[in-house]
Amino acid sequence: MDLLALADFTLVARHEGFGRAARASLRPKATLSRRVAELEAALELRLFERGGRRLKLTEEGRALYARTSRLLLEMEEATAAIASGGETPRGRLRISAPLLFSQTAMGKIAADFALAYPEVRLEVTTEDRAVDMIEEGIDLVIRVNPDPDDSLVGRVFLRDRLVAVARPDLPRTNPGGPVPAVVRSAADRNAWKLRSPGGATTAEPTTLEVDPVLSLSSLVMVRDAVRAGVGAGRLPISLVSHDIASGTLVQWGAIDAPDIALWALYPSRRLLSARVSAFLDTLKRTFPKGTPDELAAYIGR
Repeated sequence: MDLLALADFTLVARHEGFGRAARASLRPKATLSRRVAELEAALELRLFERGGRRLKLTEEGRALYARTSRLLLEMEEATAAIASGGETPRGRLRISAPLLFSQTAMGKIAADFALAYPEVRLEVTTEDRAVDMIEEGIDLVIRVNPDPDDSLVGRVFLRDRLVAVARPDLPRTNPGGPVPAVVRSAADRNAWKLRSPGGATTAEPTTLEVDPVLSLSSLVMVRDAVRAGVGAGRLPISLVSHDIASGTLVQWGAIDAPDIALWALYPSRRLLSARVSAFLDTLKRTFPKGTPDELAAYIGR
């Protein structure tokens, strides 16, 4: 396949028109039009819907652009790095991170990264859903306990655990029925299985019946409602450790569930770019041990 034709197709797709692409690249519009037509003929596919003020990619065109644009960008960066004699991170880096991590830590991490690598244009979006990294142009995702995915590789950079907490004046047992609780997910609405506050696994967990009196979509909101005395809550220890230390909240026990693992993931079918590698190094420097205590200290800093 003609790589120059692919590059011209990517240029036109990025600028949504032959005229805009020609002005941006200082190349003849007729040349770009001819090269794209030759590519369509070679592939026996129509890549653009023609006729409007702006070109629109066909379904096949979008699929090709999603893949070739990233590969061509990496080729350009590799060439530039070799020419400059180094691997200086530069260009755009798009990251998708979960809501709670974004609210509590990502702003400071992103600021540290931006100051350390001024030639990188970092863009962070907050998503709890599973994003299509290739289709949406995401370079790296941070996810909590992700499902296995053969197309992604990465590493765990932080671990956390869930605990049950409440105001000191909220009784742990309620003679009249279940204990009032502030919940976020469906799992919070079921009876909570608790182990000792230290997380010991030798004893059988105890069961705590709860009444979901308030449902909120954010763990930060759940914590604030628990602080206000609405009810007990299931929360990551990193989010409430300062409250426990100050006596604002008390820990009733560790939730009998697997630890929370935060993964940094990227597509395995591509070479690791200097930008992604630099951000992974930033995470490692920020959380060298990857423990809940480190995250709690970082949040409270």
